[in-house]
Amino acid sequence: MAIELVVQTPSAEVYLELRAGGGLSGYAPEAAEIGLRNSLFSVMLLDDGKPVGMGRVIGDGGCFIQVTDIVVLPKYQGLGLGKRIMAAITEFLETELPPTAYVSLIADVPANRLYEQFGFKETAPRSVGMSRRVD
Repeated sequence: MAIELVVQTPSAEVYLELRAGGGLSGYAPEAAEIGLRNSLFSVMLLDDGKPVGMGRVIGDGGCFIQVTDIVVLPKYQGLGLGKRIMAAITEFLETELPPTAYVSLIADVPANRLYEQFGFKETAPRSVGMSRRVD
């Protein structure tokens, strides 16, 4: 199996399919289109042209950055593909952003172990992640 990693932002349809297939929450297609348009960096994993994984970087491009939407479809998990996504994202973070940029992410357990391999550390107890959805 030769999985290709490409620097590419998915369409809203592919984005929502990958999120759902990977067990992540869904969004309205209109919201996905807006969010994807504002990505700083995106990669996709393709198996013979079929999307099987992705990852994105969002933020203001200078001060505050967030790694998000890291997903690999279950059939493809355990093959090191999450590491390939994170390696590409890490290269972008280290070469394209100011060194003082604050890069954060929200880690689902056990994916936090993957992110630790790329230099991410838990912020608690100094700070804790919080979220709010506008419904």
